[in-house]
Formats: sequence, structure tokens, C-alpha cells
Amino acid sequence: MTGVLAGFAIVGAIIAVGYFLARNGFVSGDAAFILSKLAVLVATPALLFTTLAHADLAVVASLPLLVTAITTIAVAGIAMLAARIFHWGGRRSIIIVMAASMVNSGNLGIPIATYVLGDASYIAPVILFQQLLLVPITITALDVTGTHHGAGASVARRMAKAMLNPVLVAALAGVAVAFFGIPIPEIVFQPFALLGQFAVPAVLLSFGISLHGRKLSLRGPDAPPVWTSTVLKVVVHPLLTFVVAHYGFGLDGHLLLVVTVCAALPAAQNVLAYANRYEVGADVARDSVTLSSILSVPAVFLVVLLLSNL
Repeated sequence: MTGVLAGFAIVGAIIAVGYFLARNGFVSGDAAFILSKLAVLVATPALLFTTLAHADLAVVASLPLLVTAITTIAVAGIAMLAARIFHWGGRRSIIIVMAASMVNSGNLGIPIATYVLGDASYIAPVILFQQLLLVPITITALDVTGTHHGAGASVARRMAKAMLNPVLVAALAGVAVAFFGIPIPEIVFQPFALLGQFAVPAVLLSFGISLHGRKLSLRGPDAPPVWTSTVLKVVVHPLLTFVVAHYGFGLDGHLLLVVTVCAALPAAQNVLAYANRYEVGADVARDSVTLSSILSVPAVFLVVLLLSNL
């Protein structure tokens, strides 16, 4: 438990530094955008590649991946049912479903996996499932339900772009290296390792900077879907994951902690990007991501506190 608390302290300290820099005018909001871009396009792929290249693939692609798939689909189904019952709109319901089920596996998932769970590779099953299945399905649904013409070509382009996501490509490359035992010379491997060391501080500083000046507007017609998606994300998702993992598949110990913590992560920031791109549900996406990011901190801590001794 001491190691877990130390991990939270490290993560929290770096986030606090980012917030302090923004709060006192040392950096602007653009700094968060730049750091996030560098992390997503360069540092995080490098970290995933170097981590997975030496990872135990039995851990990456075994029961955690199956549990992630089952529980994520279940939560998405609950969110879709709620959207239909309360008439929250056809296309907007897709954004609500994304906010309730897709986790922030990059910006917060990798730091939490590294410092709280002890290994960045623990987040790999979540990244692979979301990028290989959830993102293509979401893109297809948003395109097919849109009003523009040429939807077929748009779907193909969007899906191709999703499949070329640097994080996914790096993760798959790392898995391939580990699976086939491909030797990589140190002079080639070390630049990736050095870039990977930048990933965690970059995303945490970016998150801290982005917290400054954020305001939630939890009133009006958007409040019910925002609260619904947030509760599903930070309460129902980890609780359901615990039940399925422990009682359905017999997981316990550290592996049970891993899958439950990953499920308690906040809504993916990409949800807002998709909402802006397709011009639907942007306000719901923005508030859901922000609120779940705030509430996921005590949620993750509570999960660790309850499960660390099991």
C-alpha cells in the first residue's frame, strides 16, 4: 500500500506543478496542447513500444483483455439504453455512450499504470481494445448517421486514420517484437527508451495545465446525460469490472486490481475531439470528460485502497 500511495503522490505532484505553472501565468493554455500533442504523437508511442517489446504477452492478451471487452460493451449498452429511454438524441447518444465507456488510456492511463500499478504494459489491453474495436465502430456510427454525402468513402478514410494512430501502431509493433523475439540493437532501442521517459511527465503536466480555467456548466438539458455518463464511467464501470473479473473469471490479487483501476479511469479526451469533428454533443463531451477526470481521482484511490490487500 505504501508503494501505491507513493505512486499517487508522484502523479499528483506533477499534475500540481502543471496547474501551478498555468495558475501563475508561467505557461499558457497552448502549452497543454503542445505537450499533449508531443506525448500522443511521439513520447507515448515510444513508451508503449519499449515496454511491450519486453513484456509478458500472457499478461497483455489474456483475461484482462476479455474482461475489458465484456464490461466496456456492457457499460456502453447501459448508456445507449438510458439515451433511448430519456430521448437524448440519436447522434448525441453516440457521444454519451463514448463518454460512459471509453477510458483515458493515454493521458492518465499510462501514468497510473506506471506509478500506481507498477507497469505501463497493464494499460495495453485497454488501448488495443479501444483502438481496434471501439474507435472504428464509433467512427462508422457517426458517419452512417450523418447527413453528408459520400459516407462510404468517409468511413473508409476515418477507419484507416484510426488504424494508423501512432499509439496503436507502436503498441502493435511492440507486441510483434515480443511475440516473434525480434532482436533490436541497443543503438536503435535507446532513442525510443529516452523518448518514452518523456511521456509520463508530459501528459501529467499537460493535464495539470488544462485544469486551470476549466468551468463546468452542469445545469440545463445537458446535465442529465453528463451525470449519467460520468456515473457510469467512474462508478458502474469499475464496479461491474470487479464483479465480472472476480466472480466471473476468478481473478484476484494484483491482476484484479489492474483491471478494476483501468475501468475507473475517466472518459477519454478523444470523445471531445470526435464530438467537435462531427459537430454533435460537444458540450456534453466537454463536461463529461472534465467531470469524470475530477471524480476518477477519488474513484481510483478508493479502488486501490479496497483491493490492494486482496
